[in-house]
Amino acid sequence: MEHEVAACRTLFEKKTRDYGTSWRIMRLPSLTDQIYIKASRIRSLQESGENRVGDDVRDEFVAMVNYAVMALIQLTLESDDLELPLDDAMALYDAETTRILDLMMDKNHDYGEAWRQMRVESMVDLILMKLLRIKQIEDNHGKTLVSEGVEGGYMDIVNYSLFCLCRLTEMEQKSE
Repeated sequence: MEHEVAACRTLFEKKTRDYGTSWRIMRLPSLTDQIYIKASRIRSLQESGENRVGDDVRDEFVAMVNYAVMALIQLTLESDDLELPLDDAMALYDAETTRILDLMMDKNHDYGEAWRQMRVESMVDLILMKLLRIKQIEDNHGKTLVSEGVEGGYMDIVNYSLFCLCRLTEMEQKSE
């Protein structure tokens, strides 16, 4: 899992060096939609078995991790200032991923790492379900009656995406 998180972090840092924190302009529904596009593409590739663009599915999972972390960062920032120094952006990224991994460890304890027995396709379906729930909560202006809210959904998306990255690595190693 550490390898997958490190790969996501490395890409986030490189893109932040290239583009700054231009992602700060995005509202939560826009970030949600970006994640939805990535998850929908993965599902489409899984169903059709055909990849015309050639981009690796692994890259889509990494993108979902990073977009979800961006959303979580957006939830914590009160300032409308779009520019964050690189060190501040990376510190926020690290704080969010640490929080997410702590939750993952707690859930893994309680669920006995059940994700290791799950298919990547099932986890993609769960990600899409979480996204539809987040979109509904956003459409309800954040109001829920019994649900955990968007923050928990984003955290689950990161965890499922990381699980998928691990499962893809395991499958690649078995086929060698």
